[in-house]
Amino acid sequence: MRKLMLVIGVLFVFSLSGQVPASSKKPVKAKPVNSTPAAEPPAKKPESHELFAAVRVNKTWGYIDKTGNYAINLQFDNAKSFSGGFARVKKMNDWGYIDSKGAFVINPQFERAEDFSEGLARVFKFKQWGYIEKSGTLVINPQFNDARDFKDGLASVKKGLLWGLINTKGTFVVNPQFGELGPFSNGLARAKIGKQWGFIDRTGKQEINPQFADAEDFNGDLARVKKGNLWGYIDKTGTLVINPQFEEAGIFYNGLARAKKTHKWGFIDKKGTWIINAQFDNAGDFIEGLACVKKGKEWGYIEPSGSYSINPQFDQAEDFNDGVARVRKGTQWGFIGKKGVYTINPQFDNANNFVNGFSLIRKGTKWGYINATGTIVINCIYSEGDDFAR
Repeated sequence: MRKLMLVIGVLFVFSLSGQVPASSKKPVKAKPVNSTPAAEPPAKKPESHELFAAVRVNKTWGYIDKTGNYAINLQFDNAKSFSGGFARVKKMNDWGYIDSKGAFVINPQFERAEDFSEGLARVFKFKQWGYIEKSGTLVINPQFNDARDFKDGLASVKKGLLWGLINTKGTFVVNPQFGELGPFSNGLARAKIGKQWGFIDRTGKQEINPQFADAEDFNGDLARVKKGNLWGYIDKTGTLVINPQFEEAGIFYNGLARAKKTHKWGFIDKKGTWIINAQFDNAGDFIEGLACVKKGKEWGYIEPSGSYSINPQFDQAEDFNDGVARVRKGTQWGFIGKKGVYTINPQFDNANNFVNGFSLIRKGTKWGYINATGTIVINCIYSEGDDFAR
């Protein structure tokens, strides 16, 4: 028994000598935080949901993230905003497509290229338009003199001097026969034969015979049409519901449309009745409940009743967008809320609407970005820029 106990004790001592105390482990060096980035840091690997903006410095384009760091370094001759995870870029005189990491998913090879719509994109090669899929494969060979994006499975294309409609296989479903052809809206598209406009359905059938000097797309249940020199409105049967009588006319928003008569603008309802008499020198549409109007040299904003919500005081004014509107006082742009109070004082030589929380602004000759409080969050160092998108 004594010998057994002695052996166990010796083994225990040896087992202790093989352990390393916690305090003797080599400490891990902490990574520094808030370190100052390089002037043009290497592009980081972005996440798919991140927002990027195309920017130009001198003659070269790249993409920045929301912090102003380069997500894709300056390297392109031209670059457009991301759309659906892809961006069009130009390199060595040809256009291709990159992903959010800056890698080419479709190598530069096109004279022109447009964004993807319904899985297909228009590309211009050998001086003709065709369509590619997202792999870069030409699914409809370049063969058209002009072309538009696919919508609801159809695209307008021009062969020679006439427009027709193709499906996603490139087959004509409506042969080229129109001098001009608009997009489909509420099942109808404006089409020009000779000098007159009418409307067709998706099979090419004339639903409203050519009879108008000009026409615009259907918006809701009405479309603007021109007879002689005056504009009116038709319904989907082609019936004039508001006779041509206006020098100019706009789209209906919440039941009201701007219209011009005797060189003044006012607002009508869907019966053609003046709800706000023609009295303004210029006018915008009712957007977010207010319309910008100009009287004399100054712009203000009115309510649907015709009363001023914000008195004329601006040298230029734009529609409201997400509760704020861009206005210019003198040469400087700022932003106001719906009570007319400045949310951002006029201080910029140019400014865009807010998109995804940022507004592209210009000071002097350089562009940067502000947030909703007006703080410059990305300095004005760019020769050109675009809105943030993904």
